[in-house]
Parts: sequence; C-alpha cells; structure tokens
Amino acid sequence: MTRRPAPVIISCGEPAGIGPEIAVRAWEALKSDVNMVWMGDTRHLPAGSVFQTITDLAEASDVVQNALPVLHHPFASAITPGIPDPRNAKGVIDVIAACVGLVQTGQACALCTAPIHKKALMDGAGFAHPGHTEYLSDLGGGGRAIMMLASEQLRVVPTTIHIALEDVPHALTPDLLRETIEITARALHDQFGIAKPRLAVAGLNPHAGEGGAMGRQELEWIADLIDQMGGEGHDLRGPLPADTMFHAAARAGYDAAIAMYHDQALIPIKTLDFDRGVNVTLGLPFVRTSPDHGTAFDIAGKGLANPSSMIEALKLAAKMARAG
Repeated sequence: MTRRPAPVIISCGEPAGIGPEIAVRAWEALKSDVNMVWMGDTRHLPAGSVFQTITDLAEASDVVQNALPVLHHPFASAITPGIPDPRNAKGVIDVIAACVGLVQTGQACALCTAPIHKKALMDGAGFAHPGHTEYLSDLGGGGRAIMMLASEQLRVVPTTIHIALEDVPHALTPDLLRETIEITARALHDQFGIAKPRLAVAGLNPHAGEGGAMGRQELEWIADLIDQMGGEGHDLRGPLPADTMFHAAARAGYDAAIAMYHDQALIPIKTLDFDRGVNVTLGLPFVRTSPDHGTAFDIAGKGLANPSSMIEALKLAAKMARAG
C-alpha cells in the first residue's frame, strides 16, 4: 500500500458542540483524498461512528480509508450534547497543545481545529487567553497571528478584528497595517504557493475617503504606506473603495484582500460562500485551519450540523501543507 503524507490532525474542540459529528462527516467525505487523524475522547464521537484508535500517527495512512483514525485522549467525563461540562475544559486545552506538538515535530502536517467555547474553558480551567488563536500563537512561540477567511472565491484578511467600530480609526496604525500586509504576503508565498502575491487594500472610509470629503486617513497615510510598500517589492493596489472591490471581475485581479475592520472583511466572504468559508491563521510557524463557525450547541447531537466548512478546512490544510 502506498503510504500517504503525514496526516492533518483534528483537535476535538468543545466535545458538547458539533465538533465531533462534523469531524466524522468530514472523514466520510474525504477519506479517499485527505489523510487525517482526530484527537479526543472516543466516548464523545457520535454513536455508530466508524473509527479506529491508533497509537502512532504513522498508522493513519493504513487506516483512514476504512475508519477515522483516532488518537484517544481521555477526558474527565462523557458528554450531553449541547451542554458543556466544565470538567472537560482541561481536556480540550490539553488536546490543542498536544496537536500543536505533533505538528511541530512533523508527525502531523497541519492542524485543523474544531470550535471551542471560551466561556466553558474559562469556567472549567481558568483559560487565560482571549481566544483560540492567541493560545495557538503562544504555543507557537509568540508573535502576531492574524485571521484570514478563505474560500474558492475570495481570501480576505481584516486588519482590526473584534473591536467596536468607533475604536477602529484609533487602532488602525501604519505599523499594524504594514505588519498585516507583510504577514499575509509571506503566508500566500510560503503556504499557498503563490510566487508573487497580489494584494488589494481597502480604504477605511466610504469611497476610500473620496479625496478627503468622507475621511482623511487615506490621504494622510494609507495611500503613502501602500506606495512605500509597493516600492519595497510588494504587489499592492489601493486604497480601494470597499463597495467595489468584491465583485467577480475585481476579485480576479488579486490573491487576497486586506480589509480595515471585521465586517468589511467578513460580510463579502460570508455572502459569497457562507457554508464553506475557512478560518486560516497566518503568522504561525505551522499550518492551522478551522471551520468558520462556532460550537452550535443548539443543534449538537441532532444530526443537523453542516460539515461543509470542516471539509473545506481539512482540504485547505492539506493543500497548504503540500505548498509549504
């Protein structure tokens, strides 16, 4: 039998959410195409799941076409779908750390994380990080990590993320925008295999400020920064009016868009491809993808969860690992 590349490892995430069931359904869809391993407590997989426990990731390639390979990590308790148990919080955190270790040592080629529930982790284990990405960044050695939302139709990176709109103009600085552009361009080259990444940079204000009539950040520093970075070898265009840069003809002209704030980035991609968008963390020393949704406690265990985003996250993780 031809041995496949090292597997993508899936961290179980919050076991009372939809993570376990979408992992199984993603394996059913991709078992002939993507080598993968799920790490978590086997008790948390849906009843009737076809899985096989392994002790070494090298075994996955011989198992994956017939059963979901599982690295069993015992948790404190079984689950009730839709109701997080604080006793399991430490297990969720430990699995993430163990998965990162397996990627860093080359036993896995990439990490695909199922959704976590930050409050459950805080309540049950005193989780001190603002979110999943920050924890992964710390495990990877620190440094700024940024969020990309990716689909077949669009890749977009918000420069500022989870802050109030009124705070965006103050948080948005030349250094922050420069770093966002640099991290994005480097990741597109190193992890997506794009030799000369083309980036479109949105303006902050309506109509990119319209010559100062609707805001002056574009005139005062954004355009100058883009010009300066273009002179350093980056292929940039902008600042562009955000309302005209996401239609099909415009998207054909760039490999990723840099947005200035959360909704400017997420509205277009969720409109274009709501079910199949993938959250990619750029700036880490390893590949990490995740489905672009949460734990969905309201439908957990009911067989209603859509696995499309998990499927796309696994496919993209494997593709990025090959490109790197």
